[in-house]
Amino acid sequence: MTSSITHLPALSMLDLVTVREGATVAQALALAVRTAQHVESLGFTRYWMAEHHNMPGIASSATAVLIGHVAGATQSIRVGSGGIMLPNHAPLVVAEAFGTLAELYPGRIDLGLGRAPGTDGPTMRALRRDRVESEQDFPRDVAELQRLLGPAEPGQRITAVPGADTNVPIWLLGSSLFSAQLAAEKGLPYAFASHFAPRMLHQAIDIYRRLFRPSATLQRPYVAIGVPVIAAPTDEEADYLASSTYQRVLGILTGQRGLLRPPVQGYAQSLQPQERAAIGDFLAAGVVGGPETVREGFAELARATEADEFILVSDVYDGDLRLRSLEIAAAAHASLGAAAPAAAAAA
Repeated sequence: MTSSITHLPALSMLDLVTVREGATVAQALALAVRTAQHVESLGFTRYWMAEHHNMPGIASSATAVLIGHVAGATQSIRVGSGGIMLPNHAPLVVAEAFGTLAELYPGRIDLGLGRAPGTDGPTMRALRRDRVESEQDFPRDVAELQRLLGPAEPGQRITAVPGADTNVPIWLLGSSLFSAQLAAEKGLPYAFASHFAPRMLHQAIDIYRRLFRPSATLQRPYVAIGVPVIAAPTDEEADYLASSTYQRVLGILTGQRGLLRPPVQGYAQSLQPQERAAIGDFLAAGVVGGPETVREGFAELARATEADEFILVSDVYDGDLRLRSLEIAAAAHASLGAAAPAAAAAA
């Protein structure tokens, strides 16, 4: 039986807008909208999409365009980027795009920022042309974005229109310690990419919380973590459905990215031990199983990290079963809610 937790994280989602084998980009985009509408009805806090380029299995490259499309098809859920890869863009262009989104959908847009290119070397060069990055570029660009999205100052020579005074919430994202420290110094919310790089999760959270400085944006640390989730009525079915994700992860690890493949019975058992271990390391923060297994997994993550928010990633091949997975996950999460207040009262 799951022991009580004292804090229940909010529930949100990151959608890679995965293109499935035998399906089209248009179908992937349509499923993203269906999924956003579905998790909105389940009470999720936000719906994020990530910037990737030159990857045949991911259709979220024009991230700001897709954010507008999804926000327009939903009513209240926050929609944003998890994240925009800032080295690929001039801060002014990002401020104008997200300022426009904020004017169209007031109070619903988030701007998560990453400092990786979100692609391979040749594509990075195609995006940036001749731009050469230094370690100080990311902190400088984040500061510039904060200025552009804040109130215009007297005599300010460059103003984002739209953008100025929209105060779009800025998040820093990361899979290492650099962004954790920067988010702490700036008093910004922080999201750790534990859905694909969980190794430094606890160290990054510790650094962020220890070094956090309150700001006009945020008075106390706020941590979100990426959680891969495949939920089904039984553990056995969930493991079968998760084989699509296992295939995708092995493709990433071996440099053979492609479309999301259908599940395969007994797939994990067919792999070499080192392949299973590598997939396990990649998905170490993941939760795969039936309702009680998912409940236990969520409770363990909540106890271990005290995260303020879980950002779920659920790449089930069948679109309808993906929606079911998220519904089962939401129910498992909700079942923890009754325990948290009771535990807090007893503490």
